[in-house]
Amino acid sequence: MVKSSPSVLVVEDDPEINQLVGAYVEIAGFGYHCALDGQSALRMARADPPALVVLDIMLPDLDGFEVCRRLRAMPSTARVPVILLSAVDRPEHRQKGQICGAVAYLTKPFDPDRLIETIKQAASGNGHP
Repeated sequence: MVKSSPSVLVVEDDPEINQLVGAYVEIAGFGYHCALDGQSALRMARADPPALVVLDIMLPDLDGFEVCRRLRAMPSTARVPVILLSAVDRPEHRQKGQICGAVAYLTKPFDPDRLIETIKQAASGNGHP
């Protein structure tokens, strides 16, 4: 039996951007799972904890900071690395990302090579890229 690759949950409400990030997740060597809002992401992560979460900040229900905090609060996902991905590049947002427990904060538009490298480093447990 072939073991499947560890999965990355991409949480982004724009389906096209979600699929684009998902393609880079697969290039990085991981399985890709998609959530379009925070509540779905939390349900999916609770049911099958991913190796990593790539999380948009601006979602239609919960913001990404709250999703990150809730992931940290659940025993099954408390240690799952979270990469925040946002169109907002402000010091206070980066600080909120650190406070909620994200391992990285990347801005859109993102550099594909940097995203792939950040995914690989975060999922391997090598800390901050």
